[in-house]
Amino acid sequence: MVCFRLSPVPGTGLVLLCLVLGAVSSYALEFNVTDSEKAVCLFAKWQMNFTIRYETTNKTYKTVTISDFSTASYNGSVCGDDQNNPKIVVQFGSGFSWTVNFTKEESTYSIDSISFSYNTSDKATFPDAKDKGILTVRDAVGFRIPLNDMFRCNSLSTLENSGVVQYYWDVHVQAFVQNGTVSTKEYLCEKDKTSTTVVPITSTAAPSPTTAPTPKEKPEVGSYSVNNSNGTCLLATMGLQLNFTHNKVVSIININPNTTDFTGSCQPRSALLSLNSSNVKYLDFVFAVKNENRFYLKEVNVSVYLVNGSVFSIANNNLSYWDAPLGSSYMCNKEQTVSVSGAFQINTFDLRVQPFNVMEGKYSTAEECSADSDLNFLIPVAVGVALGFLIIVVFISYMIGRRKSRTGYQSV
Repeated sequence: MVCFRLSPVPGTGLVLLCLVLGAVSSYALEFNVTDSEKAVCLFAKWQMNFTIRYETTNKTYKTVTISDFSTASYNGSVCGDDQNNPKIVVQFGSGFSWTVNFTKEESTYSIDSISFSYNTSDKATFPDAKDKGILTVRDAVGFRIPLNDMFRCNSLSTLENSGVVQYYWDVHVQAFVQNGTVSTKEYLCEKDKTSTTVVPITSTAAPSPTTAPTPKEKPEVGSYSVNNSNGTCLLATMGLQLNFTHNKVVSIININPNTTDFTGSCQPRSALLSLNSSNVKYLDFVFAVKNENRFYLKEVNVSVYLVNGSVFSIANNNLSYWDAPLGSSYMCNKEQTVSVSGAFQINTFDLRVQPFNVMEGKYSTAEECSADSDLNFLIPVAVGVALGFLIIVVFISYMIGRRKSRTGYQSV
């Protein structure tokens, strides 16, 4: 744990902000605000990250993931008084700001709203954004919690607004702390009441659904490519089947390449392939270079329109799939599963990808997945066994025939 003791906020006393490097390339933030008498008045500990989808100058769309809060500061966080309600304000990165507002009633307090601001003028994060400036999304939350209780929600929660998806998990928060003592009594969110499983954005086993999905046939294989000023820079061929669980109902969507649009971008150390269709708002595959000599699938972001009109969104920027040397392609003809989260998996069929060093618009030599390698090994073994069996049969037939011939000579 790396703790930073920060300068006091006027009127709030000393604030201690502890940042713990998380296992999924994000940070767990623990935040204590104390009043003028150094008594804790507001406590919060949580994990979060964000995905932002923006339009580029080329009229395409890109998605970036924000998960580094190592530069976070707290300016504006207050305990609250007779005129002002408590709030947590966190600044991080280049122009990012996140604010949570609390309100109080007679016997309860509420997490009233959450605001998130980002600056598309930041060239490092949004190098080719069409619109420049500070944009803010605000979501009404309205979680009502009994006074003197700690609100806990270990399960994954999401907020989506104007292309921004906010992900929260491992949330522990208490506003209006009484007598400087954080409560040990917890008030659980609805998801935690039905499950004790922590659901961060990471690869876990899918929960048992209560409604079985309708079986789907094998998806059609589509071919996708991304071009830049030097020509084709990314190639992908694959059949895609999306499996996701929402409200304990499992759904399956086969991607139809004939009705799917695609775009993307290529950078020296990263590449993006983005798909969208009538029922898939976006499906982003982000590739990265590692160890200067290999590439892999690092990140998947997805947002799917559901039948009831709502939207299912998930993201994971800590994946490690489709690993192959730079200058080659990755191939897996067998069915393969990319586990993006406990609630979302992608099944791929007849997969071949090359996100870097494409020459003359053609795939380079492929590195095969282990499933294909095993199959290629078994084929010659099977052929060898069959030939050996055939030789044995011929030899036995020969010996039987020869024995009969000798018996005939002896009779004469």
